[in-house]
Amino acid sequence: NNVVNKLTGGLGQIAKQRKVNFIQGRASFINSSKLKIETVEGKTIEHEFDKAIIATGSVIATIPSLNIQSKRLLNSTSALDLPEIPKSLLVVGGGYIGLELGSVYQALGTQVSVVEMLPGLLPGADRDLVNFLVKKVKENFAEVMTNSKVLEMKEVDNQINVKIQDEKGNVIEKSYDYVLMSIGRKPETRGLGLENTKVTTTERGWIKVNKQLQTTDPNIYAIGDIAGEPMLAHKASHEGRVAAEAIAGHKVAFEPMAIPAVVFTDPEVAWAGLTEEEAKKQGIKYEVAKFPWAASGRAITLDRTDGVTKLIVDPDTHRLLGIGICGPNAGELISEGVLAIEMGANVTDLKLTIHPHPTLSETIMDAAEVFFGQSAHYYVKPKK
Repeated sequence: NNVVNKLTGGLGQIAKQRKVNFIQGRASFINSSKLKIETVEGKTIEHEFDKAIIATGSVIATIPSLNIQSKRLLNSTSALDLPEIPKSLLVVGGGYIGLELGSVYQALGTQVSVVEMLPGLLPGADRDLVNFLVKKVKENFAEVMTNSKVLEMKEVDNQINVKIQDEKGNVIEKSYDYVLMSIGRKPETRGLGLENTKVTTTERGWIKVNKQLQTTDPNIYAIGDIAGEPMLAHKASHEGRVAAEAIAGHKVAFEPMAIPAVVFTDPEVAWAGLTEEEAKKQGIKYEVAKFPWAASGRAITLDRTDGVTKLIVDPDTHRLLGIGICGPNAGELISEGVLAIEMGANVTDLKLTIHPHPTLSETIMDAAEVFFGQSAHYYVKPKK
């Protein structure tokens, strides 16, 4: 809590230094130039504006049939404020939020189980990138159930009794101290009064915006989770900057070549740009170059060879299309790949960039060398 307060308090201090008028309350649009605000002090005020930015974010998605009233049914917010370390925890959903929180509680001594409807964990990420994490999860978690779904939940004797249909179609019944629902998030537009403006939304509830983050109402902009996927904080921050600069009259656009995604587990998984799965679906020609961390001197000295660095490359131009990293500090390493994609670099640029040795960062250079069959640390047949 002290860390969270320090982070949020720091932002509040910066806002004060920049003379931002902060009003705490709930706002809704009266029209395209006026807000009604119900303040935390119980007052109702109206506030006129020239331009507005909506940044209301997203809320946790729920399954109505499983949304029981119990303090033992957690979401990603309440899971951070438990009065005790659970003896057992069921995570419903094998995406990044569920795996991150599940990993935290597993490290604290909780017996963690995961149930996921799809065939694998972290859907959307390349399987060969996730394999190291999946192996670790299966070793450390009590149980991993894929191709499975929760049918029913109810609280019985200070536990949550759960009926699960497994991949064979069998219905099994188990009890857990707590259940964490982490099946995704949805945009938060409730109570905003968008119907009083010209703002329009997609079928899934996201506010429609252009490259300047301007909505279909010229006075109103939208950023972050409310404006579409990926729902990531760093994407939202960049959008906020673009929207502010657009309102100030600058010629800007939100058109990144790559937005990095990081899963803060152990090992970490990070990727940016085109994934191999996306390339296949879109019919894009590509080649893959992978450098296993078992051949990395630094990974060996850290006793963390459970990793890989993977490049997705255009076979004709050798331009870097995507990058994926699995291993300790993958989130710290991915930015080099993001920059390379953003500036249109090719794998020769990565190969010729001198990286410090021995480091994990040089696995990016090593992967580029693998592409040409020229790796000094990992043998592959040279390209003709």
